[in-house]
Amino acid sequence: MPKIGVLALQGDFREHIEMLKKCKIDAAEIRLPEDLKDVDGLIIPGGESTVIGNLMQIHSLDKEIIKKYKMGMAIYGTCAGAILLAKYIAGSSQPRLNLLDISVKRNDYGRQIDSFESELNIDGIGKFNGIFIRAPVIKKARNGIKVLSKLGNKPVLVRQNNILASTFHPELTNDKRVHEYFIELADKTS
Repeated sequence: MPKIGVLALQGDFREHIEMLKKCKIDAAEIRLPEDLKDVDGLIIPGGESTVIGNLMQIHSLDKEIIKKYKMGMAIYGTCAGAILLAKYIAGSSQPRLNLLDISVKRNDYGRQIDSFESELNIDGIGKFNGIFIRAPVIKKARNGIKVLSKLGNKPVLVRQNNILASTFHPELTNDKRVHEYFIELADKTS
C-alpha cells in the first residue's frame, strides 16, 4: 500500500485523513518538507488557497512538493488544492505549484451561501455525489488533460499524468471511490 500524506497547513485536511483511514491507508500530516520523505502520494485539501500557498512558500514546501512530483509522487488537489496545482488562476498572482495545465477561476460558482450538491458521472467510478463549496471553475484544460467528470460543460475532475484535481469535495461524503482511485494512482507511480 502506498503511503499518502495530506497537506495539513490549513483547510479540511482532517476529513481527508479520516477518508484515507476508511480506505485502510495510514495517512501522514504534512507540514514541513521533511514530512514528504517517504510519501508516495500527497493530497492538497480544500481551504483558503492563498493562505495555503503562502504557508507552502514560507516553509519551502512548494519546492519540495515540485521536486517529489518530478520524482513520481502522485498529487490530488481538491477545491483550493486544484487552484494551487493550476498553471493559470484568473485575476490572481497568488503562490501556486504551477504543475497542472488548467486555467481556474476562484469561487466561480458563488459564495459560501451558494454551495450545492450535484450528482456527477465519473469515468471509471460511476455516479457520485459532488459537494461544491465556494468552488473554483476549471475554465480551460490543455495539453492532454483527461476530463474524468463534468458538471454541465465544466470539468470538475481532471487528471494529468500522476496529478488528479477536483473542484468538489469527495472527503465530505461517505463514498471512498475517488480516494481509492487516487490511492491506486499513487500505488502505480510510486
